[in-house]
Amino acid sequence: MRHPPRSLLLAAAGAVALVTSAVVPVVSAQGATPACTVEYAVTGQWGDGFQGSVKVTNAAAPLSSWKLTFDFAGAQKVTQGWNAKWSQSGTTVTAANESWNGTLGTGASVSAGFLASWSGSNTAPAVFKLNGTTCNVDSEPTTPPPTTPPPSGGAAPALHVSGNKLVDAGGTPRRLLGVNRSGGEFMCVQGYGIWDGPVDDAAVKAIADWKADAVRIPLNEECWLGLSTVKPEYGGAHYIDAVKQLVSRVEAHGMTPILELHWSYGQYTGNSAGCPDVHATCQKPMPDMQYSPSFWSSVAGTFKDDQAAVFDLFNEPYPDRATSSATDAWKCWRDGGTCPGISYEVAGVQDLVDSIRATGAKNVIMAGGLAYSNDLSQWTAYKPTDPAGNLAAAYHVYNFNSCSSESCWNSTLAPVAAQVPLVAGEIGENTCAHGFVDRVMKWFDDRDLSYLGWTWNTWDCSSGPSLISAYDGTPTAYGAGLRDHLRALDP
Repeated sequence: MRHPPRSLLLAAAGAVALVTSAVVPVVSAQGATPACTVEYAVTGQWGDGFQGSVKVTNAAAPLSSWKLTFDFAGAQKVTQGWNAKWSQSGTTVTAANESWNGTLGTGASVSAGFLASWSGSNTAPAVFKLNGTTCNVDSEPTTPPPTTPPPSGGAAPALHVSGNKLVDAGGTPRRLLGVNRSGGEFMCVQGYGIWDGPVDDAAVKAIADWKADAVRIPLNEECWLGLSTVKPEYGGAHYIDAVKQLVSRVEAHGMTPILELHWSYGQYTGNSAGCPDVHATCQKPMPDMQYSPSFWSSVAGTFKDDQAAVFDLFNEPYPDRATSSATDAWKCWRDGGTCPGISYEVAGVQDLVDSIRATGAKNVIMAGGLAYSNDLSQWTAYKPTDPAGNLAAAYHVYNFNSCSSESCWNSTLAPVAAQVPLVAGEIGENTCAHGFVDRVMKWFDDRDLSYLGWTWNTWDCSSGPSLISAYDGTPTAYGAGLRDHLRALDP
């Protein structure tokens, strides 16, 4: 999917005042108790103004005075307020206690409100600090500094390509049947942690209990590389170590980890743009030459001794939305460089394959096609060269995609599957039911192909395909279809 259903942003409303509050949810990394929490709400909005409120709760030691700070993302400007001394410098807003409400005991809360002007968009602040401590996240890093070596492979099989099949070290064909575990692509860059929900052994075992044998793990290149835009506790060594630990748990339960570049750098504001931000805060049309090769070089160097790990190059390319020429789009996909309609220098899939193989890694590589990985019509004509011969095609399909019928699968997927392993890295539907994915699974089962459901996160399935309602594996109505099917397939 282009975006996780969870959104931490408030959409700008119309010109009439809102009656109900739009609240930024309190998100705590790994489910731990943060030192403080802040609930921000827009309680009313009109043409060029709005009314907002904050509720601050202190979970740490008692305070004799307090000061809340946050940054507006747009052109908002506080004009007056109450229950706090409000001020603003540039985009930074400060709310300091009044003389009568400065004491804030452990577990105590205080609320304050303000009036402000806005233009363009009224995006909610993402980060709040109480007396310098970041709220809504753990007070300590969610993962310790890296002390463990790269995973050795656990119980998961080492994989390679043989003809058009994935096989283990003994030559036995293997299918990748499982789920996606979203969170690693967005929590870190939004400043809320590393994973969205628990990823401890019990949480991973719950996935295995569905008889899944693969888990796709979306990642963020700026977080992996530890760029300055990411909080240090959620980037670089901390992020890498958290990924390594999750990979080890997945493999220990006999499942294949699929490491995938989901969000990347590069400003794109053209057709179907996910966001105007240059940073890795949404799905971009193609990976970027500035950071994506370095990301894959680092990932490959970390896991090159673990043949159980699979690399999925880029979540959902869509250079075809930036140009009307299919030829230009496929050339951009393979070769990168200066691509029509894309302002940043693109890293083509060949660049990424080369970056991985230069480390000596021989891991299986997946490459998705155009149209958000839904179009494989010219995949074989433009497929990159892989000196290790371990290349697979990646495909995504939802009930609302263009290629979502058996006739399209027969005409475009079957020829690809005849040449290389084909993995549907994401399958799903937005109906909270599983009639469509039942059809997808049957088509792929009939041809001994692989597929993974989106997504193992406790989001409302009415806003996007969510497999579970609890991390103990309790399925949604949609998720029950995948769970029961995987269990029925298990010998």
